[in-house]
Amino acid sequence: MTRKVLLDTNFILTCIAQKIDFFEEFYLSGIKVIIPENVISELEKLKKTAALKLLEKNEFKKISLQGKNVDNSIVKFARENPEIIIATLDKEMRKKIKNKKVTIRSKKIIEII
Repeated sequence: MTRKVLLDTNFILTCIAQKIDFFEEFYLSGIKVIIPENVISELEKLKKTAALKLLEKNEFKKISLQGKNVDNSIVKFARENPEIIIATLDKEMRKKIKNKKVTIRSKKIIEII
């Protein structure tokens, strides 16, 4: 079974700020990337063009999550899909999610814990 990782906004922005190619990291690990439409909307609202350009250049699955609050929607999705790895650096979300999570070590290394 193919492993999948769901990315949230702060994870994407942090990777871009620290020049981490998360798409390549996940691709090399055989992990498919999922990005909620709400996250893409947040990036558009924040006018994060570097992030949006990176998304345009790479392959990922776009999903629709229910709910107005993006973080709560991701937590709900994670609980309903325990096999999905969640890539968030948000401490509150990390506490609520029991799934495997992605973290960034030494500002350069993506690690699944």
